[in-house]
Amino acid sequence: MDISALKSGTDLRGIALGENTELTDEAVKAAVKAYVYWLKERSAGKKVALGHDSRLSAQRIAAAAEQALKESGCEIYFIGLCSTPSAFMMTKFSETDCDGAIMITASHHPFDRNGLKFFTKSGGIDSSDLDKIIEYAAADKSIAATESKIYRKDFMKLYCDFLVDKARTLGGCDMPLEGMKICVDAGGGAGGFFAERVLLPLGADIGCSQYLEPDGNFSGHIPNPENQTAMRALTDRVTEKNADLGIIFDADVDRAAVASSDGSEINRNRLIALISAILLSENSGATIVTDSVTSSGLTEFIAAKGGIHRRFKRGYRNVIGEAQRLEKLGTYVPLAIETSGHAALKENYYLDDGAYLSLRLAVKAAQLKREGKKLTDLISDLKQPVESTEVRLKVLSKDFRLMAAQILSQLESVCKELENGGMCNLAKDSAEGVRAEMSFANGFFLARVSVHDPVVVINIESNEFGGVKKIAGFLQAFFGSYSLLDCSALKQLA
Repeated sequence: MDISALKSGTDLRGIALGENTELTDEAVKAAVKAYVYWLKERSAGKKVALGHDSRLSAQRIAAAAEQALKESGCEIYFIGLCSTPSAFMMTKFSETDCDGAIMITASHHPFDRNGLKFFTKSGGIDSSDLDKIIEYAAADKSIAATESKIYRKDFMKLYCDFLVDKARTLGGCDMPLEGMKICVDAGGGAGGFFAERVLLPLGADIGCSQYLEPDGNFSGHIPNPENQTAMRALTDRVTEKNADLGIIFDADVDRAAVASSDGSEINRNRLIALISAILLSENSGATIVTDSVTSSGLTEFIAAKGGIHRRFKRGYRNVIGEAQRLEKLGTYVPLAIETSGHAALKENYYLDDGAYLSLRLAVKAAQLKREGKKLTDLISDLKQPVESTEVRLKVLSKDFRLMAAQILSQLESVCKELENGGMCNLAKDSAEGVRAEMSFANGFFLARVSVHDPVVVINIESNEFGGVKKIAGFLQAFFGSYSLLDCSALKQLA
């Protein structure tokens, strides 16, 4: 069965509700059977964990996946409602010791979407692994078997106990969060457990939390730390209830952001700076790997804290892979993180885990509170741009990647010509796209091809008022000459 159209980065995703359903039972079964075949090639076992987030289509897809696992002779550990990180951790806990895991989720995407994430003991699969699984599905590869076992129990307890134990070790006591009033906003996703089964046993007051109950319609707001409405819901709740900390997750809890006690948002560059400051205070000289859209101010901040900033390609699997590559070369990399909130710590298997990140920050916030300080004190010297924005130019071509690559190559050539006059300076540390400092606007831009969509994404930042408009004008003059680009969003800025 051809499921290639469902590929989205390292996941399979598609519409899962209604007449236009793409992630059908047949597609799910084909993908799962191909995954088991692929997994068996890599390991001797067929012990597979299976979990899902709160989406309306989860039960249907879980039933199809379970049937495929049964027909493949797997030993199935059914978690039910869970987070993506907890599904992976089923490969690490000695009580389960699974060979792989499947998580049914579409992350922050709309309620009518769903998808499949695949894991091995080494972590999430990469794009080439998924290509092989898709190839096997098309060839109807599977393992025929007549016997299978399934275990249904509260496997989330293993994960929650793991987090609680970690917090107690970090805090040096049984109740490291005692006296802390923490607002958790799960957005109706799978993250409600974090308040009730992790923070509460650690002594936190979680009474101000909201949207903890699973809601596949995402009625309160979309569970997405990058969504302005979602972040406003959190910050308003924190200030309204006079909380010490706010935490928000996406639907499957592999991403997070926080709000300080004054209601200010700590996400994107501020979130990276915060966790970097904590980790660099423990290991000065370490390298922090981020995606390509981070600010110049963040690079200066990390250097001032004694660290080295390595920018790499957009995509959480890309930054994790780069961190692991550097580690093999002898470089200590405690953190690989995307501005979207995917944060993978070396101490936690380089697993992008929003709950683990939030726990780290909550324990630190509690320690600082006892000293009369706040989390924001750790990033008070982070230089913030005066203006920043992101625009997306749709590429009107079927072969959008090739077309976008050719356009960006031309942009790079133009910038090289302008370097001689001091008008711009191409970044030497950019791993993708074109990044250039623009002296006439006291800022920079990064133009790159989207990981998933047929668009050129442009991030612009400036340290002066009106700087974004100046840079947008320069870019509009360049991109506007290409008929296969929809530059309307850029034109509005210029």
